[in-house]
Amino acid sequence: MTKRQNRMVLVALLLSGAVLAITLLLQALGSNTNYFYSPTEVAEGKAPIGKTFRLGGLVAKGSVIRKDMMVSFDVTDNKNKFTIEYTGILPDLFREGQGIITTGSLVGETFIATEVLAKHDENYMPPEVADALEKSKK
Repeated sequence: MTKRQNRMVLVALLLSGAVLAITLLLQALGSNTNYFYSPTEVAEGKAPIGKTFRLGGLVAKGSVIRKDMMVSFDVTDNKNKFTIEYTGILPDLFREGQGIITTGSLVGETFIATEVLAKHDENYMPPEVADALEKSKK
């Protein structure tokens, strides 16, 4: 083989290796992705059955039922609501009317959560930032 043919073989091998690596990377990322769905999207059947996904919304008022470490509550987006069951310690910011995101899977009409994340409202500002803004006004 000539030098030119050797270089062409090397370039072809490098390109095919890069394509293989990118393909494997995309497959790995796609299988580990948790998509977020609202209660309405879940009710419309857009959420995967038997797979892990995220469900978020507001905790419905008067829906929290605690029994030892097991907590059951409803999450709503003001159109639809879903009952969520979670076993474990809830975040400090968890309360009725608060926005939350849960990770888990749908079993029948109940969402079994493995993780609950409470969101603070959009008006939240870290104390350091609030102090800096207050000082800059003076």
